[in-house]
Amino acid sequence: MSDEKHPAGEATLRVVAMPSDVNINGDIFGGWVLSQMDIASGIIAAQRAKGRVTTVAVDAMKFIRPVQVGNILCVWAWVERVGTSSMGIKIEAWAVRHRRGISEKVTEAVFTYVAIDEDGKPRPVPEETSGWPEA
Repeated sequence: MSDEKHPAGEATLRVVAMPSDVNINGDIFGGWVLSQMDIASGIIAAQRAKGRVTTVAVDAMKFIRPVQVGNILCVWAWVERVGTSSMGIKIEAWAVRHRRGISEKVTEAVFTYVAIDEDGKPRPVPEETSGWPEA
């Protein structure tokens, strides 16, 4: 778990918030942030499951601060729990705010994934081993 100054987990994704992603208030749309978090947590879930996964739930989504155009959204993620076929992936998103030179946690959540086979049916999450095949 992080503190308010430093993220926890693995740095999984970095992306710049663009003007096309704003809501009516001029802040970055929450759905865009959620999408980036789903991408990042999906990477961690697929690594742990050693294959295909699907998002089945988003739990405890908490928006803390807005993201602004030009911020770099950094998503940190880690495996919080593993069941028979499901996994809980904890995610924190931090915004690097260049104008102020600081990094702030902007949102956090737990995404639940299920490992699936090639037919889209649930399969067991394999025992944890070190390493992930390089692309």
